Amino acid sequence: MAEEYPHYIEFRHVYKTFDKPVLVDSNFYVDPGKTVAIIGRSGVGKSVSLGHIMGFLKPDQGRVIVAHEDITDLSEAEMNRVRRKVTMVFQSGALFDSLTVAENILFSLELREDFDEKNKEDIVAGLLQMVGIPDSADAYPADLPTGFRRAVAIARALAAEPQCILYDEPTTMVDPIMSDHLTELMLRLKKEMNLTSVVVTHDLDLLHRVADSVVFLSKGKIAFFGPPGDLYKSNDPDVQDFLELDKVIRGTGMAENDPFRKGLGGVASEG
Repeated sequence: MAEEYPHYIEFRHVYKTFDKPVLVDSNFYVDPGKTVAIIGRSGVGKSVSLGHIMGFLKPDQGRVIVAHEDITDLSEAEMNRVRRKVTMVFQSGALFDSLTVAENILFSLELREDFDEKNKEDIVAGLLQMVGIPDSADAYPADLPTGFRRAVAIARALAAEPQCILYDEPTTMVDPIMSDHLTELMLRLKKEMNLTSVVVTHDLDLLHRVADSVVFLSKGKIAFFGPPGDLYKSNDPDVQDFLELDKVIRGTGMAENDPFRKGLGGVASEG
């Protein structure tokens, strides 16, 4: 269906209301092999957008295209087919605490049709090597730092051999070294595996390093959609306020996990 739907992901006039409008006439797209970052303050619909892409949420109006297919009216069973192509790395990691790192990865691996019992240990070892934590196979998620858990979640996502990964605040609440490691990993996956990706983030450094395009959400609407460099040229007052606030925070040297800093981009569960 690539001819009919050339963009890998596309929102066409998407509306979603809960207690108040969260998405209002939302239009953006992600081309194959490209990365789009979704930014904005808390509660503007960032995570709601990811929920629509995964099919966890349905729009009140509009169409959602994923993997070159209109998924708006697909059943849950049909969405499972789409989710073999598109996977999500949750901010929490969403790992099974009762399973080791290796067992968490195997859980995803066994969903593959070409799963081979004989080489499963080699595949797990290769995935952990790829994400930069080769010695963590026997550890339990609760015993790992936040950044390591995110890396495990990425490894588990990669085990399913997806075409697209959605990242929900991948560098939130991790130290600068691990943040840099995760950013480099995302860049490498994009380059070496040609993965399409959507990144919800408040980290403007991450945005500038990985994103081909930026979606800025404000008051339920898309205030900006375009290349990262053009974001600073936007005349939208909400965009400028956001960027100015980020400058203030950087200038005062506030930590990334400071509540004020988090309020800038929003905790993912609120987005």
